[in-house]
Amino acid sequence: MARDSCLARVGTGIAVGGAVGGAIGAVYGTFEAFKYKIPGAMKIRYVGQTTLGSAAIFGLFLGAGSLIHCGKSY
Repeated sequence: MARDSCLARVGTGIAVGGAVGGAIGAVYGTFEAFKYKIPGAMKIRYVGQTTLGSAAIFGLFLGAGSLIHCGKSY
């Protein structure tokens, strides 16, 4: 079985981090929107911003971790 290239590993890390971060951000954003009683359609915007922000941060860190591990052989 051929080893994956470094670029494929980093891409997979970014995708998985984005998915996990998006899910966590959506839950957390929804919770905060109701906790702070954000009015009407502003809830949708707030949840969207929280989701995208969390997805970007988690994706960045998981991608960076994957990049760091590319050079290591186990």
